[in-house]
Amino acid sequence: MKAEVGLDAMVLLALAGLALVTLLTRGFFLLPEREWPLPAWLRKGLRYAPLAALMAVIVPEVVMTDGRLITTPFDARLYAAAAGMAWYAWRRSILGTIVAGMVVLLPLRLGLGW
Repeated sequence: MKAEVGLDAMVLLALAGLALVTLLTRGFFLLPEREWPLPAWLRKGLRYAPLAALMAVIVPEVVMTDGRLITTPFDARLYAAAAGMAWYAWRRSILGTIVAGMVVLLPLRLGLGW
């Protein structure tokens, strides 16, 4: 019985710690009364942060399965990603990129079973 009480206290302590860290990190930029001047090099570098984050999520999903690199050319994700990239290079349309990728992915997955 005591182990359960200790575990509940640890869970509550962990949740309180996570809430505090979240509050501090998200509210940190709201505390100063004036805007912080950012150097030009930092402002320029921060423009690429969303793209880097997106690539960090997308690339492993496309080129890996179960934590290992894809070893076969018969994977629908490779062709769907290539079609999406080609569409974006041609038309610069995000919605078209998604549609082009899905138009390639679905027939290969459902029709060929890749």
